[in-house]
Amino acid sequence: MTQKILFVCTANLDRSKTAEDLVKDRPGFQVRSGGTWEWARRRVSAEDIEWADRIFVMEDEHKEAVLRISPEARGKIAVLDIPDVYKRGEPELVALLKKRLADQGIAI
Repeated sequence: MTQKILFVCTANLDRSKTAEDLVKDRPGFQVRSGGTWEWARRRVSAEDIEWADRIFVMEDEHKEAVLRISPEARGKIAVLDIPDVYKRGEPELVALLKKRLADQGIAI
């Protein structure tokens, strides 16, 4: 069975895009990413939230933003606690994402 995963950060440039890049070609997963910021590269939508089986947000503020859009999503959100200090694809970000996703049962 395919798991639908949504990654969320602020601008959908670095953290959520790196996470999407890590998972998107793995069998058994469909992946989207989005940002909570008004000017995000791709803004997360109610449709994205409804589509997802699991939602991984980078910080608590992203969880709150998702819940403002869709309060019923509470049970499928996990906060990865990854601060906005990394650039897309940065090795430290990749390593941290792999560890935090493994903690959530997604081995990469």
